Amino acid sequence: MLKRSPIFVGFALIFVGLASGQDMTDRIAALETAAKTAQSSADNAWVLMCAALVLLMTIPGLALFYGGLVRQKNVISTMLKSLICVGIATLLWVFVGYSLVFSEGNQFIGGLNFAFLRGVGAEPNVDYAATIPQQTFMIFQLMFAVITPALITGAFAERIRFPAKIAFTSLWLIVVYYPLAHMVWGKGGLLNASLGGSIPSLDFAGGTVVHISAGVSALVCALYLGRRVGYQDTPTPPHSVVLSLIGAALLWFGWFGFNAGSALSANALATNAFVTTHFSAASAMLAWMCIDWFRNGKPTAIGAISGAVAGLVAITPAAGFVTPMASILIGMIAGGVCFFMVVKVKQILGYDDTLDVFGIHGIGGAVGAIAVGIFATSSINPIFKDAGGALLPVGLVDGNPIQIVNQLAGILIAVALSSFGTLLLLKLVDKLIGLRVSETDEIRGLDATQHGEIAYIFEGSRSIVNVPEPTVAKARGSVEDIIPTRIPAENQS
Repeated sequence: MLKRSPIFVGFALIFVGLASGQDMTDRIAALETAAKTAQSSADNAWVLMCAALVLLMTIPGLALFYGGLVRQKNVISTMLKSLICVGIATLLWVFVGYSLVFSEGNQFIGGLNFAFLRGVGAEPNVDYAATIPQQTFMIFQLMFAVITPALITGAFAERIRFPAKIAFTSLWLIVVYYPLAHMVWGKGGLLNASLGGSIPSLDFAGGTVVHISAGVSALVCALYLGRRVGYQDTPTPPHSVVLSLIGAALLWFGWFGFNAGSALSANALATNAFVTTHFSAASAMLAWMCIDWFRNGKPTAIGAISGAVAGLVAITPAAGFVTPMASILIGMIAGGVCFFMVVKVKQILGYDDTLDVFGIHGIGGAVGAIAVGIFATSSINPIFKDAGGALLPVGLVDGNPIQIVNQLAGILIAVALSSFGTLLLLKLVDKLIGLRVSETDEIRGLDATQHGEIAYIFEGSRSIVNVPEPTVAKARGSVEDIIPTRIPAENQS
């Protein structure tokens, strides 16, 4: 028995070693599972918060920004146009929008696999975001569909009928936004750079999908509806710079969700997008304000916030592809170019884009899209790889000049779809229900004539609202459009 004891001891040691090894394997597996769960929880919380930030951009951000820029008699009408986009875009997204953008179809439009959110739940869609529930991805992308048509409303503010706005927005999402979003972001889309697109055009957070499409559509709307009554004859200054300042600040704040959230993970790429977003906005704001100061002798708050928005727009397609230093240059370029479009080109051509959607969003988006082709680098986002997994150059600074051509192709496709689609829809809606309010209603103001409301009630004897029927065209923008110049005797104290 004593001679056999070493053998038994050896078997015992082997058994203990195997048991310990199995236990170690189980522990490692448990740790890996816990790490993945923690990453998924962090990513999910981040993207949900970013979705809320993007919604904040529309309401109250854009609503306040646009509302302050129009005249007092059109404040409610303008702000409501942003609010109503939330309802329209949400229901359409649930029914067919999400599916037409992100389910597999052809190069131009997705299918109906996710219609009515069928199969969109807690499990991730690994094609788009492997660490968050597909439902989280869905709601984040919805917020982009909400704000895009809301941007367009700035072009035809103060002169479009509210029913026409609803009809146009609904049709525009289906005809323009969904196909373009699928082409850029959807699997197999024509312009998708990472999921099988024929033309690898880079758009991190919506330079083409959101800003170029909205800007070009806005220009078409402005041209089709024509100028406001008295345009170029009577100044139409913003009725509340304070509201616009608050709105612009909320837009800047929400834009961190817009761009950094598009990393779809709480990672270093999100950090880079956050930093480049802020740097571009700051440099564009200073560039616009300095040009304004030099040209007019005084810096203006409206100029500063317009520049900031131009910088935010321009960095949107580039935020996850360029370095922070490149983002400063992009912002400076955007501030100067957009200033020139808004102040000089618009004046020369004479079109009435009420709130300069084309000059800031359309042109700013194009500047940013081209900038991606120049400044994108694999050190920030190694999106291009060969069959063996080796990194390939991304933009011109990396040694890939052909990417500029790809970016221009994306811009041209966005311009073509947005312009022709918008013109078709305007003609259709105009024929069916009419687009523009009457001249009388326009002079009286859309708040009173379209909604039966006014933005401000003043205390005292001048609190009585009187909206007289005008007999002749008069100067627009005066307080007399809402508050009477002569108070009836019985109402005077």
